[in-house]
This record gives sequence, structure tokens and C-alpha cells, in this order.
Amino acid sequence: MKNITMIAAVGQNRELGKDNKLLWHLPEDLKFFKEQTMGKPLVMGKRTLDSLPRLLPGRKHLVLTHQELEPNDQIIVFHSIESLMEYIETLDQEVMVIGGAQIYKQMLDLSDKMLLTEVAAQTEADVYFPEFNYNDWNCEELCHHQEGDIKYKHLVYTRKK
Repeated sequence: MKNITMIAAVGQNRELGKDNKLLWHLPEDLKFFKEQTMGKPLVMGKRTLDSLPRLLPGRKHLVLTHQELEPNDQIIVFHSIESLMEYIETLDQEVMVIGGAQIYKQMLDLSDKMLLTEVAAQTEADVYFPEFNYNDWNCEELCHHQEGDIKYKHLVYTRKK
């Protein structure tokens, strides 16, 4: 059973990050991320794993990488999208894709849902969320936020059947 959700904060030009760091520090959005991902397996690449301040408690880290990486009780390593998908098929729960850009690109066609924080700003970036056809998705707005001078909204995109 496939139940894959991508979650990301993106700028007006689909900006994701720069120098392996997030572009914005939005405490309410980080809280939203934690609420949405707690207790669920997280799919990420090695660079995203390296960017985390620490392993995220209460969540398994499914790392898709060509590099060697030491697995532990919180990290499961996959060296191909096929082996990752075989593992996901055995799970009976939602799996959250948290990046980076190459992982989002590989997982876009395999995902059922996207939780996007759309930030009403543009900034310099070196990685971007993949382009997608909005006509393939139903969109529901969850809420608006403003932190300092940064406005953003949480949107749920659900793939049309």
C-alpha cells in the first residue's frame, strides 16, 4: 500500500534551500512540520540527513543515498529507489518525504499528497522543489501565517485519481 506525502517549505520560485540550509526560520512552520511527521518514517537524502541538527526523535530516518552510511536503530539506508519502494510497500502507515531536491524529484510521481508551506517571498537558493502540473492535484488551503515580515500558507495537494 502506497501512502507517500511530500512535505516542504518553498518560496515563490520553488526555492528550497541554499548551502544545505533552510531559507527561512519560521517557528510555527517548524511546529507544523513536527506535528505532521511525528511517529512517521521520513524519506530523505544524505545531504538532508547531514543538515539536521540531530536525528529527529520519534521518527525513523529512511535515507536514500549512493554513499556508504552506518545504519542504526533510527536510520535505515537504501541505495536504490526500488529497494526504498519495496520497503515502503511493507509499511501500513504514511511515509513523509522531507528532501532534498533530488529526492523530491524522484518521489514526485510516487507521492499521493504534498504538504507545502508556500512562502510569499523570493530569495537566493541553490536547490528547488520540482515543477509539477497543478492540474494533476486538488489543492486545499489549511491556514495563513505571518512571522515577522514573512507571510506564508500551508497547503495540502492531493493527487487526482
